[in-house]
Amino acid sequence: MAEFIATGRTVPAENGWNWIVQGWNLFKRAPGVWIGLMVVFIVISIVLAFIPVLGSIASMALTPVFTAGLMIGCRALDEGGELKIEHLFAGFRERFGTLLSVGLLYFAAVLVIALVAGLLTGVRVFGLLGGGAVDPGAVASAALSILLALLIMLALLVPVFMAIWFAPALVVFHQFGAIQALKASFDGCLKNIVPFLVQGVILLVASIVASIPFGLGWLVLGPVLVASIYTAYRDIYFS
Repeated sequence: MAEFIATGRTVPAENGWNWIVQGWNLFKRAPGVWIGLMVVFIVISIVLAFIPVLGSIASMALTPVFTAGLMIGCRALDEGGELKIEHLFAGFRERFGTLLSVGLLYFAAVLVIALVAGLLTGVRVFGLLGGGAVDPGAVASAALSILLALLIMLALLVPVFMAIWFAPALVVFHQFGAIQALKASFDGCLKNIVPFLVQGVILLVASIVASIPFGLGWLVLGPVLVASIYTAYRDIYFS
């Protein structure tokens, strides 16, 4: 029986590709249900997007809840069971409070980072607009400041994504608390930067291809990405 490693282990670089292959294999076991799950999730996301402010908060806060449900569905497939549409909502029944806490911490982190980047950008642009005659040099400087702020925001978001990546699985499968799950997820990702880079490059290319036919390719790539999170979790946190 595989032994669980709470802080994760380091795996070879090529495993980044293997996670995608194994994710594809999980997708092939129930492609129709996977696509149905993706459609339902997209509809929910669109509905939330139309709700001012609260919709955006709910969308981010509930992301770990939906992800946990999908992880449960992946485990069912992995163990020879069936994937069902209701798996998308399984996180509302299992460890909902902790998963919601993870989501709220995720939202808070993204909000703080966005505010910092916005403050850096806004001060520069405000100074430009309030300075009377527009100096081309000042415009170029402001543009560079905006680019720098966006790069800083992206750099700060990477650790946040690392902390959230495996947190839902660790909460729902191993009863981790919110902070404990975020830390363990970050540790697992940090130990495997190289395989994640391999996975990221491959998925970047795949995302471009998936976006070409009106984005329809995401009905397949989305489930494969979700399933690859599960296969990566199994690879990193078990020996």
